[in-house]
Amino acid sequence: MASAQGLASFTQTCFAVKRYRFRGAQGFSAQSCARVCPVICQHQNPNFIVAKSSKVRDFRLFKSVQLDQFLTSDDEDEMGESFFEAIEELERMTREPSDVLEEMNDRLSAREFQLVLVYFSQEGRDSWCALEVFEWLRKENRVDKETMELMVSIMCSWLKRLIEEGNDVADVIDLLVDVDCVGLKPSFSMMEKVISLYWEMGDKENAVLFVKEVLKRGILYSEEDDRDGHKGGPTGYLAWKMMVDGNYRDSVKLVIQLRESGLKPEVYSYLIAMTAVVKELNELGKALRKLKAFTRAGLVAECDSEDVVLIDKYQSDLLADGVQLSNWVIQEGSSSLSGVVHERLLAMYICSGRGLEAERQLWEMKLVGKEADGDLYDIVLAICASRKETSAIERLLTRTEVTSSLCKKKSLSWLLRGYIKGGHFDDAAETVIKMLDLGLFPEYLDRAAVLHGLRKRIQQSGSVDTYLKLCKRLSDANLIESCLLYMYIKKHKLWIIKQV
Repeated sequence: MASAQGLASFTQTCFAVKRYRFRGAQGFSAQSCARVCPVICQHQNPNFIVAKSSKVRDFRLFKSVQLDQFLTSDDEDEMGESFFEAIEELERMTREPSDVLEEMNDRLSAREFQLVLVYFSQEGRDSWCALEVFEWLRKENRVDKETMELMVSIMCSWLKRLIEEGNDVADVIDLLVDVDCVGLKPSFSMMEKVISLYWEMGDKENAVLFVKEVLKRGILYSEEDDRDGHKGGPTGYLAWKMMVDGNYRDSVKLVIQLRESGLKPEVYSYLIAMTAVVKELNELGKALRKLKAFTRAGLVAECDSEDVVLIDKYQSDLLADGVQLSNWVIQEGSSSLSGVVHERLLAMYICSGRGLEAERQLWEMKLVGKEADGDLYDIVLAICASRKETSAIERLLTRTEVTSSLCKKKSLSWLLRGYIKGGHFDDAAETVIKMLDLGLFPEYLDRAAVLHGLRKRIQQSGSVDTYLKLCKRLSDANLIESCLLYMYIKKHKLWIIKQV
């Protein structure tokens, strides 16, 4: 019996055997066994046969894969002498494991085969035997759902042990390769577990290295769809972990650098990185709004021309990364992802205040059969209004012609606020008048903002025509504010008569 210290270091023995077993030969012959036996046999105790109760007690001492969830009191009764004979024969390594298992086939139950797996999976045992046993069970078509779940649990415990003991990433990758050789295809959830373990330990560098090695070696894994039908993978999962931690720029750089280094991340990772671009642009917008508020309050100085250039460049670089990622999705993904791509691009351009580009994405979405929400049309309309993109505004307003009065008022209100934000008060006044003509009443704050903007302009230029026209129209609709009854102009001086 192998001692508890025999395989204390998992890589010193298990990997020494497995690397030879799966890379050096197609089969595991007696001759090859003789060459690797000293690695393990030096730790073995030839006095294997002891009382059955002692064996069960020793069996329960090893809990690296939570043995108690597999081994119950009923199992103790089921473990007959054949079970212990099989373990003894396998540990002696005098014959190929497949020969031993074939000989014991009729004498061992399905549950006992599972327990053999558990036995050899424990730290301090000849762990490579677990792989041999599983491979034989698979070839004999004796791997049911329960056995598969057991082997997956065993493998996850091995991965966890390797990572927690500080082994090289190469050893973790080797384990994934080896279990694939015996017919246990690593699942995406296993990839998730490895990345999460590194991440939770604060070892982000090895998490990145692990993903790179998976891509370099082309390790195949069973993919899992998310709710939108996108295929998940290690790159996307790591990028998502970075994004959740708020490292949006790092998430984008990870995916782009892997792709540009000649590797091939899964398509879904490009969509994750595009989401990170949106979030980074949104954070940039929040920071700039706070900066403007502090500047108006006199708490900080205004940005100089050099700062403005750097901010614009950072935003432009983010948008360029997003466009590059979208191109890769279109090139490598299915046509069903086109709508999602344009949706992400739309969000990017909205966050960066690019009205014309955002409008284009609205029509692109429509062309691929993915209709954007009406609120998005209104937001883009406001952005275009802030920059006075006349042609885009006219195109976007065409959809309001067939909408209800409520929706029409909502869209025109967004248009009005866009003009106000951009300082285009003549256009804002015309929009208010248009709404009144349609029987739609602008909100009080919107009316007040337009009047305030026009009044400030009068003080600067002396032009009052638009202000008077709007005041009269508001007065006719009984919407003129109580503080403004009429205006009298003489020699470019302004007197406002207050209503008593």
